[in-house]
Amino acid sequence: MSKIRSKTIVMITGAYVSHACWNDWRHFFEGYGYTVITPPWPHKEADAATLRLNHPDRELASLTMQQTIDSYIDVINGLSEKPILMGHSFGGLFAQVLLNRGYGAAAVAIHAVPPQGIFPYEFSFLKSNAATLGFFSSLDEPYLMPFKKWQYVFTNGMPLEVQKNSYYDLVIPESKRAARGGLTSTAHVDFKKEHPPLLLLAGRQDNCIPAHLCKRVYLSYQNKNSVTEYVEQDRNHFVLGQPTWKEDANYILNWIRRQ
Repeated sequence: MSKIRSKTIVMITGAYVSHACWNDWRHFFEGYGYTVITPPWPHKEADAATLRLNHPDRELASLTMQQTIDSYIDVINGLSEKPILMGHSFGGLFAQVLLNRGYGAAAVAIHAVPPQGIFPYEFSFLKSNAATLGFFSSLDEPYLMPFKKWQYVFTNGMPLEVQKNSYYDLVIPESKRAARGGLTSTAHVDFKKEHPPLLLLAGRQDNCIPAHLCKRVYLSYQNKNSVTEYVEQDRNHFVLGQPTWKEDANYILNWIRRQ
């Protein structure tokens, strides 16, 4: 019998995109009896088109990583059981931080931003994310990823029509302050600490969070009494919306059942 008895999943959205990116995944896991919650980040409650229309939004620009994590803690504290934490990209980092702090029954980090201390020197990561850190621009204006950047960062290798439609449906402005939080102690994970089961997924075609970086995170976990599993496949950063998404969701479902 699985040691993961929780039937609640909190899906944690990453940077640049609307929480609507989880819609298919939410329906999939609900079909297997899970209660699934996909909370938006603060100031990101509206749909993608509205958030782009309101750009630049100073309230969104003021958002920090700590405030975003705190918003997920508020959601988790209102649940009847510790949830399974499932995060993509920056949300995958949040999932690891929250698991490390005792807020999850398990965690799945999908193409996740690395915790503090693992410097992302991979060229494609720097090319994908440098503008979001805002070192040469005002922190009082959010970053809105241009379409050409979306093609490189998220949807490389996909048909142009898919790239255009996914950009319109999902891309939203991003707080540079929140992005910088990934370089601070807010993103700290104690790699030696015992933790509930953790699954790390990586994509060999991912420019934003290259598989080499994900592998370095996996190798940093040192507690031999904890389940830490790493899986690498041919996916880009749009893994949640690729045609293979259901295959990946099914793998995660079976992994949860195996623990």
